[in-house]
Amino acid sequence: MDIKTQLIDQLIDLAFAEDIGDGDHTTLSTIPASEYGASQLIVKEEGILAGVEIARRVFEKFDPDLEMEVYIEDGAHVKPGDIAFKVTGSVRSLLQTERLMLNIMQRMSGIATTTARYQKELDGLKTKVLDTRKTTPGMRLLEKEAVKIGGGMNHRIGLFDMILIKDNHVDFAGGIPQAVASVREYLKRNHKNLKIEQEVRNTEEIDQALAAEVDRIMLDNFTPERTREAVEHIRAVNPTVEIESSGGITLENLRQYGECGVDFISVGALTHSVKGLDMSFKAVK
Repeated sequence: MDIKTQLIDQLIDLAFAEDIGDGDHTTLSTIPASEYGASQLIVKEEGILAGVEIARRVFEKFDPDLEMEVYIEDGAHVKPGDIAFKVTGSVRSLLQTERLMLNIMQRMSGIATTTARYQKELDGLKTKVLDTRKTTPGMRLLEKEAVKIGGGMNHRIGLFDMILIKDNHVDFAGGIPQAVASVREYLKRNHKNLKIEQEVRNTEEIDQALAAEVDRIMLDNFTPERTREAVEHIRAVNPTVEIESSGGITLENLRQYGECGVDFISVGALTHSVKGLDMSFKAVK
């Protein structure tokens, strides 16, 4: 079992523990153990469906005898009234898995829908929208998977899979040259091969990042006008270094930044303030 599967299973276990505790006493007292039935996931709002495969894992972990019949896969555009899947088995199991499954499906579908809306604003451009680490604690893998389902790209999963030297690192290290030199020494000493991204605040720091030959330069809180100038300057020195815009970017000004020629635009709003997509899990009569 890989680390991603382990973390998702741990999340599901924790979620069941906090929701069910020592038992779903409402269900246990009203539904006979022998009761058998089916429920279906009904979409109530237009958007992008995400979380179907995670929902399958929720049902499998709680009750391996539950049978799931999928009609609409992750990434599909859905509308009110669509039925995404049906689950058949113990009614007790259906009732006890309902809320966790819905919480995951609604959250992931909301993120996928928002991501698709942002990426659509960049139609015709090479620029891709990125997520950030501004995620719900414990749910990062699910939320970042939803970004991919919605057509966006993941930045880094955590602090372990990429080097991102930000302003505080620079200030504490004494400057960009010192910070990047320390990173390269650290990576060599620890036999790690990680991409290095450098956040910059002005032209002087851009030149320092270029001199340090980092893999990606992040333009932090630049206006569209400054971004265009920065991209032209960077490309004149190094045509292949990746360029990312970050900070203060909204759906309304997203395309302006994309048209500046940046490769990526990171948007915290993809995950930190998303409204879930409305859906329900109802008994099939």
